[in-house]
Amino acid sequence: MTLPIRKAVFPVAGLGTRFLPATKAMPKEMLTVVDRPVIQHVADEAREAGVEHFIFVTGRNKGVIEDHFDRQYELEDTLSDRGKRGELDALSRDQPGPGTTSFTRQQSPLGLGHAVWCARELVGKEPFALLLPDMLHHGRVPCLKGMIDAYKKQPGNYVAVYEVPQSQAHQYGIVGVENASARVSKITKMIEKPPSGSAPSNLAISGRYILNSEIFELLATQSRGAGGEIQLTDAMIKLAETQPFYAYTFDGRIYDCGSKVGFLVANVAYALARDDIAPAFRQELATLLTD
Repeated sequence: MTLPIRKAVFPVAGLGTRFLPATKAMPKEMLTVVDRPVIQHVADEAREAGVEHFIFVTGRNKGVIEDHFDRQYELEDTLSDRGKRGELDALSRDQPGPGTTSFTRQQSPLGLGHAVWCARELVGKEPFALLLPDMLHHGRVPCLKGMIDAYKKQPGNYVAVYEVPQSQAHQYGIVGVENASARVSKITKMIEKPPSGSAPSNLAISGRYILNSEIFELLATQSRGAGGEIQLTDAMIKLAETQPFYAYTFDGRIYDCGSKVGFLVANVAYALARDDIAPAFRQELATLLTD
């Protein structure tokens, strides 16, 4: 029997030093792409894929993320008194149901693998999705939904990938696959930041995963890897010795909101995809580019 993907883990404990001073007092995950925080965009993707339970691995000074996913009665009362029905409805649509969010702390900055391990008691003995909030996936079919659809047909562990220039492959986690032209293909090799010229392909891991719970047992004893951190890729390589891993090639654009340029481009792309602001925004962009 194939267990469904009911839970998703969001590691949001990072310091966001590349966006200082903006992130001195505000989590980088709360920076807005148009009018929604980055973490809301990622949570929306998980919700559209059918995720029922949202697990946030937080750190110090991240309380505003928990507040964002909670109700604000004073704000709702004010909007109601002012007759702002549309805004109230929007807040209601985004509001997670009671008992569907959980928050746990990563008390030491020991890397992505350690952050995932911190969620072990909340996930339990079932497969789960993992979404990195820095990476926004923008496409006709939400990335995680496509992955879960593939998982239902062929259970296993899944990693979303996208093509990067071969000359830049050494900057990413890279996978080798049996059939690079297929939407879903079995992974034959995984390597974190391969030496220049040695990558098995140009398919980079994009920050979306479906993992079986056995990954927690491996992370519990995982030695520190690159950067002195517990690397998730190292544990996945070990798990791949006994369980199948598949690459899901995402059909869309991916924006790295952990970089300033990627964040700015994401704002432009998401604004241009909005019917309510795209015409005026496009006109303003044209004016800027011709000045």
